Amino acid sequence: MSQLHALSDDQVGSELRKMTAFIKQEAIEKSREIEIKANEEFSIEKSKLVREETDAIDASYAKKFKQASMTQQITRSTVANKTRLRVLGARQELLDDIFEQASKKLTSAAKDKGKYQKVLKGLLLEGMYALSEDQIAVRARKADNDVVKKAAKEAEDEYKQKTGKPSTVKLDEKDPLPEGTSGGICIVGGNGKIEINNTFEERLRLLQLNALPAVRKQLFGTNPNRKYFD
Repeated sequence: MSQLHALSDDQVGSELRKMTAFIKQEAIEKSREIEIKANEEFSIEKSKLVREETDAIDASYAKKFKQASMTQQITRSTVANKTRLRVLGARQELLDDIFEQASKKLTSAAKDKGKYQKVLKGLLLEGMYALSEDQIAVRARKADNDVVKKAAKEAEDEYKQKTGKPSTVKLDEKDPLPEGTSGGICIVGGNGKIEINNTFEERLRLLQLNALPAVRKQLFGTNPNRKYFD
């Protein structure tokens, strides 16, 4: 049976010092671990905060940049549209002025009786070919009665020569065109149900409608934005 020996004071002191040193060492290591972990968590949290702030700044900048870009695009579009409208307005004013000047010159077309008679003959033949009737009625200004009768005789002869069929042109002196008319005639057929307006004013109006694209092209060139053509 082993014998238990009592520890001396020195041995007890030595054991206490060892235990104290061990506990102190454990405390130091534990403290170091806590510090390391705290530093790691701090670094992680700091990085997270920095990233969040950076993302917020980037998002704010992106939003402001997008708003600025949209504002710039809207401004450009507004300026472009206003400029385009001004250009179109100026072009339309020029076209209106051209046809206004042409309208003022219509009356002069009837002053040269020789040329005017040829014009009336052509207008009469146009109606005669379109109606293809044995007899048509013609309305004209009273001042043009004589020249219309001469043109009608020439038109009757040419129509018969070209078609082999006679057609008589009768001047309706009871229902003349208004004296304010610049010239030309109205051809009536189909027993009074069909009227072909060949006055100068109507021909200019039709020219303005039908020839306007060609006039625009001649004056301003081809529209680069136009994709389809008649």
